[in-house]
Amino acid sequence: MNRLAGRVAMVTGGGRGIGRKIVESFAREGAKVCFIDIHEEALSATETEFRKQGLDVFACMADVTNRAQVEKTVDSIIARWGRLDILVNNAGLIRDNLLFKMTDDDWHQVLNVHLTGSFLCSQIAQTQMVKQNYGRIIQLSSTSALGNRGQANYAAVKAGLQGFTKTLAIELGRYGITCNAIAPGFIETDMTRATAERMGISFSDFSAELGKQIPVGRIGKPEDVAHAALFFASEESSFINGQVLYVAGGPVG
Repeated sequence: MNRLAGRVAMVTGGGRGIGRKIVESFAREGAKVCFIDIHEEALSATETEFRKQGLDVFACMADVTNRAQVEKTVDSIIARWGRLDILVNNAGLIRDNLLFKMTDDDWHQVLNVHLTGSFLCSQIAQTQMVKQNYGRIIQLSSTSALGNRGQANYAAVKAGLQGFTKTLAIELGRYGITCNAIAPGFIETDMTRATAERMGISFSDFSAELGKQIPVGRIGKPEDVAHAALFFASEESSFINGQVLYVAGGPVG
């Protein structure tokens, strides 16, 4: 416990799924955590639940693709806690389709949230981190970065985030800031449940079939990703920079 005592974190897309579990994990390890989302109901419910548990968190409604909203959020964090040590770029969405069916909107929405959102949050957060000569930036990539049928948009942005991660590691390392990425495999979330629903099968059947293809014999859970994020956020990872950690239950690629 208290591996993040005294640290301040911002987690995007923190109202649900993987982001929510990362918020909880960081807060239980002593961090003060601001989490942002565009889903007001999930945001409010998560904040209420965590505060009842005594966790030091606060929620902000913000769109990661809107520079002014991100700047306002970071300003609020600095005003409240005086610093910003950890950024987790987790916000995302999917608009899956085969290439010949994919619309311009499908492409641009995924590009904007994953890539533009991560760019804006990282650029704004690093200003404070450079002043402190300390920071941890963690990107959420995916095994889809290696290519996945029906996900030309998602695969492109997740691969892009890996290149973005390595570039930030090179540029910011001299300021005491590390940047690493986590690439989850199939994780049980609302997003993956929606995938099963679109395919017309139950999630239990869907996950059971996928689990057979994963060496550890099961699909992942949000806490599996949160454990990796906690490692990259902690002092134990201080000499690890520009890396991509696949959290997928087996080798990929």
